[in-house]
Amino acid sequence: MAEAFLALCRFLAYTGAAILFGSPLLLLYGSPLSVSATAHDLKWIKLLLSAAALSVLVTAILGFIAQTSHLAGSLALALQPESLKAALWDMDFGRSSLVRAGFAVLALIGTRLLPVGKKLWWGCTAIGAIICASFAWMGHGAATEGNVGILHLAGDITHILAAAGWIGALVVFSIMLIRPSPDFAASKAICASLASFSGAGTAFVAIIIASGLVNSAFLVGWNAPRIASTLYGQFLIAKLLLFALMLGLAARNRFRLIPALANALQSAASPRLAMTALRRSILMETCVAAGVLVLVAWLGMLEPVTT
Repeated sequence: MAEAFLALCRFLAYTGAAILFGSPLLLLYGSPLSVSATAHDLKWIKLLLSAAALSVLVTAILGFIAQTSHLAGSLALALQPESLKAALWDMDFGRSSLVRAGFAVLALIGTRLLPVGKKLWWGCTAIGAIICASFAWMGHGAATEGNVGILHLAGDITHILAAAGWIGALVVFSIMLIRPSPDFAASKAICASLASFSGAGTAFVAIIIASGLVNSAFLVGWNAPRIASTLYGQFLIAKLLLFALMLGLAARNRFRLIPALANALQSAASPRLAMTALRRSILMETCVAAGVLVLVAWLGMLEPVTT
């Protein structure tokens, strides 16, 4: 039960961090918002970023307590001042939790005080990047010692940031596509932004694959039978299968559904059918991404194949 709760905290923390980094990043480079959108129309963005920051803050606190309880043997022992102090200052997961909580508070203040616009996007992107990077000190990447440990840690951080950039963008597109049917200008903005995201998505995928290979070399090696025989390896294989499904859906969007929507917008034909097909595909890709995060949450608590 304790492990399930800790895995849930990790999942919600990863999700919040991905939104806090990847969603405003898309708003900066992808420009998915129609120029005719009013401040009232964009309230959902502030709500999304606030909810993401709150998720990071709450899970940083609860996850820290749950992890400390696991190490101490009980909640009562974990809540003793000596245990809390040792976990918070002497252990990587404690310092990582402190960083996330502090920057999540800054993000909440920013979403409260700053108006919708580039200042808010830049602030949340920067804070989200720091929060995402902090997860590397909570996982296996920080356990490798020596100079190669720096390479492993760097690979872990770039892997997390690229994945967050992809997933955070998917969340924005999903919300925009399930909202009431956009007008012609909004549809054109979404289509153009999806085309921009296709290019950025290619870069994200390349980084994910390259950094994933680096991390795999440290954690599981290249002995396929041995990998498949362990629980960690089986979760990793499941994660890779879901990642492959995400790639397939992304490729379908880029080469089939987005061009179909663009053609419909340029012609006299109604874009409704093209928009519906794209909506279903984006939502499916987002759900698969959530499944990947669930597996990643569990993987972080398992022993790797090699140490």
